[in-house]
Amino acid sequence: MPEIKSEDVERVGLLEIVSCSKTGLKILSKEQISRLYVLVKDKDYSHNIETEKSKKELLEKITNRLYDLEEGRLIL
Repeated sequence: MPEIKSEDVERVGLLEIVSCSKTGLKILSKEQISRLYVLVKDKDYSHNIETEKSKKELLEKITNRLYDLEEGRLIL
């Protein structure tokens, strides 16, 4: 069984916040969203096509949210 890394725990924690809330990415800080982007982007999901597709969709949503935050748009 593979060893669980601290990055895995952090990624899962942030993903739980995003997936368990109706507001999703809107409740995370800019730093948390940026960190989630890095953690998800670096994770290899190539063994599962559906998961890889979900990863790409999530990365797109994260990128859009980061853009909104950087442009000063208040989307709640």
